[in-house]
Amino acid sequence: MSVDKPAPAKLKARQPRGFVDRGPADVAATERMLAVIRGSFSRYGFDPVETPFVEYTDALGKFLPDQDRPNEGVFSFQDDDEQWLSLRYDLTAPLARYVAENYDALPKPYRSYRAGYVFRNEKPGPGRFRQFMQFDADIVGAGSVAADAEICMLAADTMEALGIQRGDYVVKVNNRKVLDGFLEHLKIEGPQKLAVLRTIDKADKLDLVELQKLLGEGRRDESGDFTQGAKLGESEIDFISRNFLMGPLLDAVDGAAAYTSERTLKYLDSNRAIWPEGLDELRQIDDLLRGAGYGSDRVRIDHTVVRGLEYYTGPVYEVELTFPVTNEDGQVVRFGSVAGGGRYDGLVGRFRPEPVPATGFSIGVSRLYTALKAVKSPIVDSRNELPLVVVTAMDNKSPEFMPGYQAMVSALRQAKAADDKPLCRADLYLGSSGFNAQMKYADRRGAVCAIIQGSSERDAGTVVIKDLILGAELAAASRDVKDSAEHKAKQAEAQFSVPVEGLVEGVKTVLARHV
Repeated sequence: MSVDKPAPAKLKARQPRGFVDRGPADVAATERMLAVIRGSFSRYGFDPVETPFVEYTDALGKFLPDQDRPNEGVFSFQDDDEQWLSLRYDLTAPLARYVAENYDALPKPYRSYRAGYVFRNEKPGPGRFRQFMQFDADIVGAGSVAADAEICMLAADTMEALGIQRGDYVVKVNNRKVLDGFLEHLKIEGPQKLAVLRTIDKADKLDLVELQKLLGEGRRDESGDFTQGAKLGESEIDFISRNFLMGPLLDAVDGAAAYTSERTLKYLDSNRAIWPEGLDELRQIDDLLRGAGYGSDRVRIDHTVVRGLEYYTGPVYEVELTFPVTNEDGQVVRFGSVAGGGRYDGLVGRFRPEPVPATGFSIGVSRLYTALKAVKSPIVDSRNELPLVVVTAMDNKSPEFMPGYQAMVSALRQAKAADDKPLCRADLYLGSSGFNAQMKYADRRGAVCAIIQGSSERDAGTVVIKDLILGAELAAASRDVKDSAEHKAKQAEAQFSVPVEGLVEGVKTVLARHV
């Protein structure tokens, strides 16, 4: 007696945690958004460059993860020569390596932009992914704060090019030398300093009690995960809380940054602190911005900007969207940050014998895409896509008729609209299903119209053009409306015959109704 062997188990289709699939509408809208950003960056004289997804782990540096060991914050693996490699954590560290490796051949200052995916080996959560796209612009080789001012202007102009109205965004500027001067006075350095910076960077997300936990022993979040704190003493926590977490330390006075807290000033040894240099740089940036016509409604000095990465050495900036949205808890809040960056004068110099100044900023593409949908920017409107026309294949079981169908779809693909741009996208149905299934296929693809030619149309030298949008509207009409003369007239518009040679003009008639 033979025993049937069990069928092998099928693989389960599973998406890895923290990664997302994107459908055609999102991909197309993102491409339009990237094209606008690319155009904005190009107008400022930036050239494109592309770096690989993988870098040697030591090239990424200890600045990005919390520790300098592989796999802490980055996805890492060993090559066959036992060298550690990592998926890039951001686009800045790979740029630093590229510039250092090609230093003598590049024009300096070197302006470049790049877009691509970056990877974080972190716990995923709502709105927090392990793979996401960034779009960066950087100026390498310019030590003047004029370069920082230019980056801020570029950020503001790019937001407006994307359809974000003036008043719905602000570029906020600060200087890390100010904060570093205070931390130097407190003798806070190394990993402890980085923990403090990242805590202050979360000041708009957590309340004071939770922030103080991060300055102390640590904090356990709602999911139960524990984050190690900076382990500061009570007096240090009190100092940072009063000066950075509870009200402004810097005020904008006539467009220039000025300290107003005498209580704070008395703690500092101004002969060795670097904060006065940071203030002077902010004043210079402010003068440059105002001289170029960028008012405080677009770019302004703001002491709350910290930026959590350790490699920033001077001016830092953040692009915040100020319009209200409803969060996951039903609360109305400001949308928040979509881009940020700053000066990183030490990053390229790790590979070079001489210091190499650099500054730049990075746009979070996915987050910006969400923002553009919130403000209903036409850039992410699917109606900006070329309309789709589906050519059905009534006799798809008979290969001799396929050349005729192919001729129709080729004519549509080559057709031009009045502005000499392509008229439409055209899809020839290549499956084996019957007519009803083909019409469902056209509906599911969001086609504006379908082209139909059976044996009777072929014999007559005609095709049928079916307006799928108008047809759906007529199908949804009430019984009384369906009996009206107007309804019957529209039915004739929704499906009509034309000679084969009149196919393109017939499609233009349908598209004119909807596009």
